[in-house]
Amino acid sequence: MLDQIGVQESDFDVAKEYESLRQRCPKSGAIVLFTGLVRDFNDSGSIQGLELEHYPAMTEKSLAAIVDRARERWPIEAVTLIHRVGKLLNTEQIVLVAVASQHRAAAFSSAEFIMDFLKTEAPFWKKEQVSDSECRWVEAKLSDQKARESWNKN
Repeated sequence: MLDQIGVQESDFDVAKEYESLRQRCPKSGAIVLFTGLVRDFNDSGSIQGLELEHYPAMTEKSLAAIVDRARERWPIEAVTLIHRVGKLLNTEQIVLVAVASQHRAAAFSSAEFIMDFLKTEAPFWKKEQVSDSECRWVEAKLSDQKARESWNKN
């Protein structure tokens, strides 16, 4: 399998990950990349950063299962999926989803599918740093759940 799936504390280099995917899939017609960043706000106001926790074996299996489900729907050649954990500051990269396929529609759709399912099914626990002394756990968003459910209608 040409997929690369990882959970890590360290940052990732988008250009290197893109080039690695190109090398693994030299005949692809499309590569779509999505990079998620830590925002400095949420629905309740500003935040100073995030802290993400996970259970390593459980999380990696969950991410692989999400990629497998995308592969059942679209002709994917390879996926790079990296999700960061630990303490992250505002504007830092938190997730990379990169999909190689023969056609752009499959690459775009599968990347969006992977992100929507990752947001609702991957076992990550997030705490927002609200101030120097206050943290709060992040609850699941209804909008993320609706995005995920929309794939069941398609």
